[in-house]
Amino acid sequence: KKMPASVGTGNGNIQIRDEEEISGPTVKAQTIDELHSLQKKKSAPSTPRGAQPTAFSTMSEEERSKQQLESISASLASLTRESGPKVVKGDPASRYEGSRVAHVSHPLVTPTIAVSDSALKFTHVLYNLSPAELYEQAIKYEKGSFITATGALATLSGAKTGRCPRDKRVVKDELTENELWWGKGSPNIEMDEHSFMVNRERAVDYLNSLDKVFVNDQFLNWDPENKIKVRIVSARAYHSLFMHNMCIRPTLEEIESFGTPDFTIYNAGQFPCNRYTHYMTSSTSVDISLARKEMVILGTQYAGEMKKGLFSLMHYLMPKRQILSLHSGCNMGKEGDVALFFGLSGTGKTTLSTDHNRFLIGDDEHCWSGSGVSNIEGGCYAKCIDLSREKEPDIWNAIKFGTVLENVVFGEHDRVVDYTDKSVTENTRAAYPIEYIPNVKLPCVGPHPKNVILLACDAFGVLPPVSKLSLSQTMYHFISGYTALVAGTEEGIKEPQATFSACFGAAFIMLHPTKYAAMLAEKMQKHGATGWLVNTGWSGGSYGSGSRIKLSFTRKIIDAIHSGSLMKAKYKKTEIFGLEIPTEVEGVPSEILDPENTWSDKGAYKETLLKLAGLFKNNFETFTNYKIGENNKLTEEILAAGPIIANA
Repeated sequence: KKMPASVGTGNGNIQIRDEEEISGPTVKAQTIDELHSLQKKKSAPSTPRGAQPTAFSTMSEEERSKQQLESISASLASLTRESGPKVVKGDPASRYEGSRVAHVSHPLVTPTIAVSDSALKFTHVLYNLSPAELYEQAIKYEKGSFITATGALATLSGAKTGRCPRDKRVVKDELTENELWWGKGSPNIEMDEHSFMVNRERAVDYLNSLDKVFVNDQFLNWDPENKIKVRIVSARAYHSLFMHNMCIRPTLEEIESFGTPDFTIYNAGQFPCNRYTHYMTSSTSVDISLARKEMVILGTQYAGEMKKGLFSLMHYLMPKRQILSLHSGCNMGKEGDVALFFGLSGTGKTTLSTDHNRFLIGDDEHCWSGSGVSNIEGGCYAKCIDLSREKEPDIWNAIKFGTVLENVVFGEHDRVVDYTDKSVTENTRAAYPIEYIPNVKLPCVGPHPKNVILLACDAFGVLPPVSKLSLSQTMYHFISGYTALVAGTEEGIKEPQATFSACFGAAFIMLHPTKYAAMLAEKMQKHGATGWLVNTGWSGGSYGSGSRIKLSFTRKIIDAIHSGSLMKAKYKKTEIFGLEIPTEVEGVPSEILDPENTWSDKGAYKETLLKLAGLFKNNFETFTNYKIGENNKLTEEILAAGPIIANA
C-alpha cells in the first residue's frame, strides 16, 4: 500500500497528502532522450517579407528530407569518383536526432582502386540551422567562440582578418575570355579550368572527410523575378551563421521547392591549397568558375570572402539580364523617392545612407532593373572599429543575439566588447540580419532612383562640398571612383593619398568599368535621375591646414538633394573640373560652397587643384583605350567630362 507523504504548512502543523497529488502529472516520456525530444517543435528561420507567410506545401517530411539530401550529396560529389558521399541529416553528437532521418544511398560503382576511407563513412549535414542551433555548435566545437554581453556571437577568423584580393582567381575559358575585364587595372586574375578542378577536388575531399558539414540554401536579390539560389557548404558554424545573416533567408515553402542551386560555394577555409598547383602563389586561394557556377575557398577563414565572391558573381550575371549591379547604399523617402549612395571606405556612405527620416533599402549591394532597385543581400556587414552608441546607434543596437562579431576584443569576465581595441585587427566587423535595423523597408525593394550621390572624402580640400553633375560627368566620376585617404609616415608627417576604385568597387567588378557606367547613364537618362558629387572631406586647405567639412553641413546638403530644393538653386561653374556648384544651400554657410573662397593662399589652391586633376587624368588612362557607343561617341563624351588642364 502506498504511504501518504507529510508536508509542512508553515504554521508548525503537519498536513497529510498523497504522493501523486504532490508530484503532479508525470511527463509523457520513458527515457531522458525522449524528454529532450519533447522540448523542440518544427520551425524554420526565414527573413521577414513584410507580408503573411504562404502555406506550406503538402510534401511529406520524409520526401523533402530525401530530396534535400540527394541534392547536397550531388553538390559534394567528387568528379573523379562519379558519386557523392553518403549523407545523413543531424549532428553526429546527437543520438536521438541523427537516428530519425534517412540517408541517401548511391548506386555502387565498381572501383578501379581500393575504396577510400571517406567513401565508407557518413557525412552528417547540418542543414539551414537557426542562429540558436549555430550558437550551440560554435560554443561547443569552435575555439574562440564566445557569447558577448549583448548576446552576439564573438568569433575569430584565424590568420586572415581581411580579404585576399591577390589570391582571388577567375577561370579564363571560352566563356569568359572575351566577356570579362582582364589585364591592367582589372581585379580578375586568371587561372585555367584544370587548376580550378584540382582546388575543387581538394576542397570537396576535405569537407567529405569531416564528421559534419554545414549547408545553407539561401537567396540573393530581393527582386522576385531575378533572385539567385545559392548553396554554401562550410566546415564552421561561424561561416554558416555569417551567411545565414548576409543572404536572404528562405521560408519553409521555399526550402521545399529549392531544388538545384544556381551557384555553390565550397568553403574549406581551414585547409590550405597546394602551392604546387599551377597559378597558386600562396596557401590561400579563392577561385570562381562561372562555367561551373562554383566558388572554392582554401586557406582563409575570413567570412567576407563568401559575401564578396557572391557580389562578383552578381556583377557578371545581372548585366547579362540588362540589370545594373551596384556597390552602393540605398534609401527611400516617405514619398517614394529613392537615392543611391556610392563611396569608398571613410567617405560616409553608411552614415549618410542611414537616415532616420528615410527607409533603408540596403547598405552595400544593389541591383537596378527595369522595375526599380533591389537589395542583393539579407543582412549588413558593418565595421566595428571605434563603434559608439552616439555615432552609430542603429549598428550599436543591432549587435545582439544572432549577430556575428568578427575578431573583436572583450572583457574576460563581463564579455563587454571594447570596440577601440585593435589587438586582433583594425578590421573588426559585425554581420546581422537587415531586419535588425529599425527603419528598414521590407521587402528591400524600391522604385527607380531619383538621385545618384557620389561621395568623396577629398583630403586635398579642392573639391566643392556639393556639385550637380551632367550625365557624362556622372559616368566619368563613377568610373574614376575617387577618394583621398590620409596616410601617416614614420616621421609623423601626414599627407593626402589619392585612391581610385573603378565604379566605387573595383575589387568586385567582372566586366570593363565603362560597361557598368554606360548602363548607369542609360538608366539615369531613362528614369530622370540626377547625379551629384558630394565632398565629405576637407575645406580651406588640404589635410593639416584646412578642416573637415562638418557632418551637419553635409547632412543639410543631402537633405536638400532629397527634398529637391537643390535642383532649384542657382549654379556657377568651377574651373579645371567644370563642376556646377550651387550659390546657396539652406543651413550651409555660402562661403564654403566654392572651395577657392575658403583657401587663404589662392596660389596653393590652384596648385593643389591642378595636382588632383593630373591624378584623375593619369588614373583614367587605363580606360581610354576601351571603345563604347556608336562611333566611339560615348567614350569621347566621358573623357570630355573630366578635368581640363591647359597645355596638358
